[in-house]
This record gives sequence, C-alpha cells and structure tokens, in this order.
Amino acid sequence: MKKVFLLLVGLGITALTHAQKIAPFKAGDRVAFVGNSITDGGHYHSYIWLYYMTHFPNARITCFNVGIGGDAIGQIADRFDDDALSKKPNVLTLTWGMNDSGYFEWYKPDAQDFMDKRIQGSYKTFATLEEKLAQHTEIKKIFILGSPYDFTSKFNKQNLYPGKAQAFSKIIDFQEAAAKKDGYGYVDFFHPMSAINLREQAKDSTFSLTPNDRIHPDNDGHLVMAYLFLKAQGLDNMPVADVVVNAQNKKVLKAVNCRVSNVVTAADSVGFNYLANSLPYPIDTIPRSWGNRKKQSEALKVVPFTKEFNQELLTIKGLKAGNYVVKIDGEQIASTSAEQLSNGLNLAEITTTPEYQQAIQIRELNEERWDIERRTRMYKWMQYDFLRGKGLLYNDSNAALDTVKKYAVKDIFVNGNKDNYTRARYKNVRDAWQMEMDVLTNQIYAINKPQNHRITIVAAK
Repeated sequence: MKKVFLLLVGLGITALTHAQKIAPFKAGDRVAFVGNSITDGGHYHSYIWLYYMTHFPNARITCFNVGIGGDAIGQIADRFDDDALSKKPNVLTLTWGMNDSGYFEWYKPDAQDFMDKRIQGSYKTFATLEEKLAQHTEIKKIFILGSPYDFTSKFNKQNLYPGKAQAFSKIIDFQEAAAKKDGYGYVDFFHPMSAINLREQAKDSTFSLTPNDRIHPDNDGHLVMAYLFLKAQGLDNMPVADVVVNAQNKKVLKAVNCRVSNVVTAADSVGFNYLANSLPYPIDTIPRSWGNRKKQSEALKVVPFTKEFNQELLTIKGLKAGNYVVKIDGEQIASTSAEQLSNGLNLAEITTTPEYQQAIQIRELNEERWDIERRTRMYKWMQYDFLRGKGLLYNDSNAALDTVKKYAVKDIFVNGNKDNYTRARYKNVRDAWQMEMDVLTNQIYAINKPQNHRITIVAAK
C-alpha cells in the first residue's frame, strides 16, 4: 500500500485529474448528489453550484444534497426511490464506501475475514442498485470515487483502523471498474486527495484534508473536491474575463467572455466600459459548518483553483512607466505599476471590486440555502437511520417523538438530531423550509447577472 501511495505522489495531481472527463451541467439540469455523511454535512456540492451560479449566471441549474450520515450502500439503496428519485434528477452522482469499509470492526480477531464478507455483501447490494440505475435511462449517472480515509497523518493517534485504508482503496477500484463497465462517467477524489495528503505531509506530518477525524473533509477539503469535479467537467482555464487594452491607440486587443467598449485615453489615463459574462468565484474565509476549523480559502495552498478557475484578467499595454490607480465605477480598487498592468492584474483576487462584492452576496445566500437544506437532511437521517428501524418511518406522531427522546439519552446520533426533529416532524415547517430555499435560489438567480462597469486607470499623483 505504501508503494501505491508513493506512486501517486510521483505521478502528481495533474495527471490524475485528467483520467476521466464528464460533461458540464447545462441549463435546467436537476443534479442529485447521493452519498453518506461527507455529502450530507459537506460543502462540495454547494461549492460546485456556487461556481455555476457565478460563472454561468444565465444557465440555471438545481443541485440537491441527498446524503445521509452513516449510510453504507445498503442504506442508500433502501432510500433510493423515495429520497433520490423523488428529486426528479436528470443527473445523479453516487458516492459510497467509507462506511462499508468499517471502523472498529478492524479490531476484531477475525477482522479481515469479517470485513471481506461485509464488503462482498456491499458489492452484491450495489449490483441491485446498479440494475435500478440502468432502468433510468433519462438520468445521466456519475460515480464519485470518494474522498480518502487518511491513515498517514500524524495529527493524533485516534481513529486509526488497521486494514480500512486498503479495504476502501479496493472499493474505489471496484467503483471505477463498475463505472467503466456501465459506461457511466466518474470523478476521482480518492487518488488526487491521497496524493495531496502525502505531498503535504512530507512537509508537515500533521497535515490532512480530513483533520478532525481522518474521515470527513474540512472546508478546504471540500473545495479541493469541487475543484476536482469542475476540472473533470473540463471547466478549468475558462476565465471569468480576459481583457487586454492598448492605452496608446485605444485598441481592444482581447476581450474573452466579456464586452469592452467606449475606450477613452489621455496622456496619463485610459478608461472603458466593461461587461463580463461571469462573476468571480467568492472564496470564503470563514470556517463553516459545525465542527469544522478550516476555511475554504486554505485549499488555495494545495490546488491551483485561482489559476485555473478564478481569473478575471485586466491587462493594459502602452502605459508610460510609473504607478497607477485602478478604479471601477469611480472607486479605487488597486494601486499598481505600469509594468504590473502590462503583465496582467487578476481582479478576481481583489475582494473590493463591485463584481466581487456582488458575488459575495450570492455566496452568502447560497450558504443560507445550504444551512436550511442541512436541516432537511437531518430529518431524513432520523427517518431512515432511526425511526425506520422502530417501525415509525414517516410517522412523526407524538409517539415517534417520545421514542426519539427516549433513545437520545444514550444514542449520541439520535441526540444530535433530536432538536431538529422536534421542528422538522411538522410538515408545515418542512414546507416553509422548502419555500425559504426556493426564495433564496430565486434571489440568487435574480442578482447574479454581471453589471456594466466603468474601469479607469489613472497615473498616481
């Protein structure tokens, strides 16, 4: 196993991410992200959607979190019709295997034999779900080879399950083979993220994209996952905009994904109207979600997201040597040199531009939507991972609540979902949550259209 991971580092991340291409989403797509807790409590799907919200503002799509914490493939199969297909997706991603590959079971005396049998059972269960997927020809299927269990980091000695890493790696191989056999697309998180972990751990032995429990990626890990997904869709190197203007002759030398007009020059200045087709991606600098400690922005240290997905380039040729002030709509957003402007300035890294400020509002609305959607997933957990086993699936009566309260005393998972369930068991509350999410999404697509701006570059006094 060690040799395999050393080989991953040697191959590098770039080579691994070009193993498979999947089609980008298109306007009207309804995308169901089906999985376990990494999908349920994670951000990768909302980060992917945020990219589409900002980069393709006129191509509205809808993404659904269809994860439930703790699910193995059997539980995913059990709820598939009622939970996943009820979203009426025309695109569906599926990830599983972290829970199928066991935890404390690896400390059993017969651990290897026990887990081999369990995993073989998971393969058989997957085969039944595979048959169901094949019947839904209207749905495009994408298998996600899940984020890795990090057994190599030295951040602590907890959650080290002997045999789990090898078992999960075999499940990943099985999933890739199934995708190829069925003719489905697949996106590989497992190998690139493993390579990143080992590369960074060579410099800092405590580094991990899953720093809390070796299993669940933090916010930076989820942006890495979004990066890998978008890269697999071939969306890298599609700039927000790329503008090149010659200040001497007022020529627009380049205008990629934008429109530049009304160029006016003077002895020490140049100005023009600028309308991009996209907005910059608003990188988050706040740790989000309960238990997470890292920021989305920390992913920029380990993957070239800015270089490949967030370039809003402003290049001005022909300026006299010296320092210049860059203004947008009359407000100063940068002070730089003629040389820097001649080489290109990435406006997407300047958070005070009006277009970046517009994008921040979209991000915050999307976070509100994500937070509400999480409540609906916690409700689904209570239904399928607890009440179903008590014969109370979708009962939601006072008796069901009493059962939840009773078991919450000793079951930390039931207790963690109890307060949410006291509200979510009422259909009117759930309906209101859905209406809130609809309002937020409608607002996002109402305000995400790029605006016309006036850019001026003036010699500094």
